[in-house]
Amino acid sequence: MNTKERIAAVLEAALSPESLDVIDESHLHKGHQGARPGGETHYRVRITAEAFRGKSRVDMHRTINALLKDELAAGVHALAIEARAPG
Repeated sequence: MNTKERIAAVLEAALSPESLDVIDESHLHKGHQGARPGGETHYRVRITAEAFRGKSRVDMHRTINALLKDELAAGVHALAIEARAPG
């Protein structure tokens, strides 16, 4: 399982999102700090989940960062988050 698949699996299991899109944007950051030749360093997560209802943007981001702490520690350099509740 690659990093993108692990990110998706963790978020699916914890949040049961209505929609989830995990995008590997590593190719856009070649030569930048944190980039590696094999990629898998820069991701964008677009997620809609009922679990976010009533939460602030900061709380949504904190939730996702906490869930993905192992991936962040293992080499994900950047994580752009677009999170919202349904509706």
